[in-house]
Amino acid sequence: MAAQHAILFISGAGLPAWIWDDVRQCLGDGQPLAVAARPAGRSPAGLRDFADAALGSAPTGRFAIVAHSIGGVIGAEIAGLVPERVTAFLGVSAVVPRPGASFLSAMPIPNRWVLSAVMRVAGNRPPDKAIRRGLADRLDEQTTERLLADFTTEPTGLYRSRTPGQSWAGRRGYLFTDRDREVPVAVQRRSARQLGAQWVGNLDTGHLPMLEDPRALAGSITGFLATAPTTRREAGR
Repeated sequence: MAAQHAILFISGAGLPAWIWDDVRQCLGDGQPLAVAARPAGRSPAGLRDFADAALGSAPTGRFAIVAHSIGGVIGAEIAGLVPERVTAFLGVSAVVPRPGASFLSAMPIPNRWVLSAVMRVAGNRPPDKAIRRGLADRLDEQTTERLLADFTTEPTGLYRSRTPGQSWAGRRGYLFTDRDREVPVAVQRRSARQLGAQWVGNLDTGHLPMLEDPRALAGSITGFLATAPTTRREAGR
């Protein structure tokens, strides 16, 4: 069923495109698969810039969004901009703020205050120690070193830009990562409710299931897309 959907993968903050390689291999060659590009040549970039760059790298025509972490914010922006092109939306430990809020404001207190203060003082790239302890908590050393080498510092605008009101009414799902040390399960639950998830699943992984257990993630993506309509009429357009 997944072969009926082209897919746009949207990565979490700072994460390189190659994190999706194993998932894409598991899904096979039956459909166009693309990883959202980051904005280039414009600074400082905000949420709309990220959405425009992602759309520029998206499969032609209609596609499903698989959004990870802060990618949920970008995915929500895309769904609002081109609702007629988005067949389905799956959040993977994705942060989905209420309309008019930002990624930072979706974090629980006092986490949002700490994160905001750290960004002002130390910048937007977490220390390597923090990446090891959080993002890479359950990864092997070789993968962790590669992740550290390729991690990208994102602009502040991505974290602080306010999300638009949602006007998209397609199929929505959410995958919880039960051992996540980056996005607390309480935030995941709140994001799933905000997204209006009609399908939910769980993965026994940390924040990066695409690296920790790509086969399980690919299976969940396939399972979700099997429930999602692919035609304009079925999608309510």
